[in-house]
Amino acid sequence: MTDDPEYVRLDKWLWSVRVFKTRADATEACRGSAIKVNEQSAKPATKIRIGDTLKIRKRGITLTLKVKGLIEKRVGAQKVQEFCTDETSPAERILQQERQINAKLYKNHTLRGRPSKKERRTLSRFKENNF
Repeated sequence: MTDDPEYVRLDKWLWSVRVFKTRADATEACRGSAIKVNEQSAKPATKIRIGDTLKIRKRGITLTLKVKGLIEKRVGAQKVQEFCTDETSPAERILQQERQINAKLYKNHTLRGRPSKKERRTLSRFKENNF
């Protein structure tokens, strides 16, 4: 009997190759139709095999991964390349980088809601005096 499995559950594989932080997150993404295996919607228990193509919608970006190896246990970030190939389009990568830059720019910019009574008085004085 060989050690290599013939297939692996989709949610386990996604967690193992560090696409999702927890297996529960991977399961939820599958249930939310965010993952397609060979262009078909997938359930968490979908069996994936070597050579399958996965399209994963995560945070507004569509990642495309090709399965190179099957694994059920979580591996280190450096070993992930042995089990999948990232085939995400350059346009998606650029979009992802732009979103990260925008997130850094607006990180500290938060809306606080309605102004307080003191802030309203200050605003009205400013408008009256036309500074």
